[in-house]
Amino acid sequence: MDQLPPILVHRPTLRVIDGMHRLHAARLANREHVKVMYFDGPETEAFLLAVRANIEHGLPLSLTDRKRSARRILRSFPEWSDRAIAENVGLSSKTVGALRRVSPASGAQPVVRVGRDGRARPLNPAEGRLRAAAVLARRPEASLRDIAKSAGISVETARSVRNHVTRRESPLPGRTRRPGLHSTPDQEADRTANQEADPTADQKGERKRPLGASTAWRRQSVDLDTALASLKKDPALKYSLEGRAMLRWLEARMIRGNEAELVMRAPTHQAPKIAAMARGFAEHWHEIAMRLESQTAEA
Repeated sequence: MDQLPPILVHRPTLRVIDGMHRLHAARLANREHVKVMYFDGPETEAFLLAVRANIEHGLPLSLTDRKRSARRILRSFPEWSDRAIAENVGLSSKTVGALRRVSPASGAQPVVRVGRDGRARPLNPAEGRLRAAAVLARRPEASLRDIAKSAGISVETARSVRNHVTRRESPLPGRTRRPGLHSTPDQEADRTANQEADPTADQKGERKRPLGASTAWRRQSVDLDTALASLKKDPALKYSLEGRAMLRWLEARMIRGNEAELVMRAPTHQAPKIAAMARGFAEHWHEIAMRLESQTAEA
């Protein structure tokens, strides 16, 4: 008996986590003392330790017991991946996935999955990449680790998103976005230098057109008035309260003709503040565009 490892006991409840057979053997041998190692964590983690101990060196659990254990882990740790749970209870990941789909808590799943390596990965990779792009828009100087932590993605995914944004591409793989919505610090520096050399030139050295001019340069890939007119004809929007509200919201935020010239007449001391507001509006619109593109890609 002295050669056996100590039993594992959950200190708060004094329940035996691992070593029940050793405890019974000690009682049969009329022993008054037995070596104990205490665990002070929560009951959910104590349960995990008990299941893992049974799988590794205890009596084999029946299929029913293993499924029951998987269901309990799904309730306590819904963020765990199917493979991580399967490894702990001795089931296949497909079986755990089937149990998850019929779990009472299946409608309120977390946005990430924690794998066997302990790393959290987003359930919807597109959302994580969009969050990373938003972080880059606000803080282009942020490190990859900061971007990954803020967006809930891996460092490698953060690197991929930054590379896409640097190339003026959509952060979502396989999709191309309109150029000019994001610029790297180097590109911004080049643009600023060009403007200082010739205030009427853009970053390509071409003459800038007036703000709000109705040209392909301003609208690039879509004619806003035509797009809005098309939306107004859609019965799904035209004949629903929510659709009509959305159309009014979009129309109120369109810039027509030379309307943008109004802000150019603002007092000089307020120009930086208005410029910052304009960039903020652009970031919000860009995030809306990326989320809509993500929905289209997943459909």
